[in-house]
Amino acid sequence: MSSFPHPDRYQQMEYRRSGRSGIKLPAISLGLWHNFGDSTRVDNSRELLRHAFDRGITHFDLANNYGPPPGSAEENFGRLLREDFRAHRDELIISTKAGYTMWQGPYGDWGSRKYLVASLDQSLKRMGLEYVDIFYHHRPDPDTPLEETMRALDHVVRQGKALYAALSNYPAGIAADAIAILRDLGTPCLIHQPRYSMFERTPEQGLIQTLGEAGVGCIAFSPLAGGVLTDRYLQGIPADSRVASDSRFLDENQLTEEKMARVRRLNTLAQQRGQKLAQMALAWVLRDERVTSVLIGASKTAQIDDAVAMLARREFSDDELAAIDAALM
Repeated sequence: MSSFPHPDRYQQMEYRRSGRSGIKLPAISLGLWHNFGDSTRVDNSRELLRHAFDRGITHFDLANNYGPPPGSAEENFGRLLREDFRAHRDELIISTKAGYTMWQGPYGDWGSRKYLVASLDQSLKRMGLEYVDIFYHHRPDPDTPLEETMRALDHVVRQGKALYAALSNYPAGIAADAIAILRDLGTPCLIHQPRYSMFERTPEQGLIQTLGEAGVGCIAFSPLAGGVLTDRYLQGIPADSRVASDSRFLDENQLTEEKMARVRRLNTLAQQRGQKLAQMALAWVLRDERVTSVLIGASKTAQIDDAVAMLARREFSDDELAAIDAALM
């Protein structure tokens, strides 16, 4: 039986600096959005976490509402931390978030100081931690003053309950204002987490430039567009796929013939590069040095291996980038 963790794990991964901070993140981070709730066997979750760490993935990304049910991903992660990672806590970057509905009533959602502080306290209890490395506000709140939300992030950092403050799902203009407020408070924003993939390029419309100019990192979630940017659906919908399982995040109506024609064109380009489509899609998101990391989900260790193998072939020629743009039209 091989030893855990793998002694050469740090030689297998590329680490990229988050903006102008002192933090480097693995180019590939593991998200616990799926496959870590109560509906998943804990042995499978353990295998995924251990395998990711063996491959040099040091960043595990959670949120208060991850599961299902909400909170269960943090609880299960906390158990695995105690049982498998206790000696390695200081080698890990652990993040969580608050901003979506977590409990009933007016104080269990959005961006008030009341909600954010209470939610982080609950998250720390579920995970059995004294602090998280990164605490995100998960989405902007149209009704709470931005200053209140940013002061809440500043507050939990000063309390020592989080080492860094971060944003997720903020459009460019609001992100710029939030980053400026945090900077003035003395708790600079470490990183922003937008949805970004070949099929979701909104961050290119000002957000990535804003983050680069402000010295803030960027970690892309859903870089494979919920699994569409893989070879998984090229021959139809597999019975064990997210589409077949009636996922509320991806349904059959999203797999239009027009979109699948684009996927097939992209798959041909990936084959010409000697890669799987998923590997090319991840490398494409990382082509911009302002993107610190891509956040993947995994249900099998082979998916982690494929993502790490992408690092050996993540550069693009101008002709390849032009061909990808043409395939997406």
